[in-house]
Amino acid sequence: MGIRSNGFAFTAGATRRTGSGIRMAAAVFLLAAVAGCAPVAPSPDTEAPPSSSDPAPGSASGSPAGPGQTSPGAVPTPTPTPGLGAECTAARCFSLMVAGDLLVHPQLWTQAGADAAVSGKMPLDFTPLLEGKRAYLDSADLGICHMETPVAETDGPYTGYPLFNVPPQILTAAKDVGYDACTTASNHTVDAGTAGLNRTLGVLDALGLPHTGSYASEADAAEPFILQTPAARVSVVEATYGLNGMTADFDWQVDLLDPAVMIAKAKAARAAGADVVVGAVHAGDEYASVPNAQQIEVAHALADSGEFDFIYGHHSHSVLPIENYNGTWIAYGLGNAVTELSPWYDVNNEGLILRAQFGQDDDGAWTVTDLAWAPSVIVRDPYRWCSVAADLPQGACASPEHQAEVRARTIPVVESMGAADAGAHEWLVSTDPLR
Repeated sequence: MGIRSNGFAFTAGATRRTGSGIRMAAAVFLLAAVAGCAPVAPSPDTEAPPSSSDPAPGSASGSPAGPGQTSPGAVPTPTPTPGLGAECTAARCFSLMVAGDLLVHPQLWTQAGADAAVSGKMPLDFTPLLEGKRAYLDSADLGICHMETPVAETDGPYTGYPLFNVPPQILTAAKDVGYDACTTASNHTVDAGTAGLNRTLGVLDALGLPHTGSYASEADAAEPFILQTPAARVSVVEATYGLNGMTADFDWQVDLLDPAVMIAKAKAARAAGADVVVGAVHAGDEYASVPNAQQIEVAHALADSGEFDFIYGHHSHSVLPIENYNGTWIAYGLGNAVTELSPWYDVNNEGLILRAQFGQDDDGAWTVTDLAWAPSVIVRDPYRWCSVAADLPQGACASPEHQAEVRARTIPVVESMGAADAGAHEWLVSTDPLR
């Protein structure tokens, strides 16, 4: 039986350290021994922290209240959990980092071969390509990637556009630089059929990366997807607008975009214990600078339902605006996390990483207390993901002229629907407080 990610909590960020450049993944999985058996109960050191209505750790009824404890009959005081990232005034906080598509083309696995020859991580090493993301992932409690395509067997054969089947080592690198989980529903999910879909999920399972959006079984598809941070249980509900005209072998294999279904999944996740629900929408017009009607309609429907605390999107291969819609933040498109350079569309080579910080108020409700973004670009010779945030945390990996061009394209788009006035700001990771 493979690792089950749906409905199975893991702890993220609990051992992540900033400043030292060292990040330890904090995902602990308890596996069932054989198919069909129930998961083993969590051990004390991996149990989920209490929900907002549970007593704080260490509280004891019938004993005098000590530090962090409450007297009998008193309303429990939440255990302070500041989380990683910006200063948070709430007692319990956590941060979520999301990025655009991991879209691997042949030029990138050629680069990974060259990097493997240097690092010794044969046959392919994608970590140098993604290394610049590490500082950002180290400064968030939970990092979620979007795997755009299926992966092939370790030794291939590999294929690029239009029917992708890419090296699985890209996911090894995603885990290495600090991602904690991935979404997998896209228009390319069934490029390699059921075999490719299941192979991709198997690789994610083997790496300890929980996933949602596509499924290996109908039972997996029906289970709420919940991730555990030190402060809160987080659910992600993701879906794609389509499958490039193809059809999955089973209708439960890939979540297709339907606001009613996504809202029902969000309600099920909350019933299963999720404190925060995040929506991820794979849709849009390629290379656009504005969201299309479908994106707006779906995102607004999710927000209007009251079931989603934050919404973001990918697919357009371009950065799209951020909007605060009636109090709910929506990031319509995060561009590409990795891709081959397009000679025709500069926006294809660019992306956005985004950190949403959540805090819990005195009534137990969770809201986004800080929203920060950083622009990025893919460069080549060698191919690398490159932050072009104003603080250049990885140093200058693009020319000053190129950096300025990317920022001049990206920032006005990000802010075109009032994001700055609503409080969203550039993420300067070098100024984040150490925890």
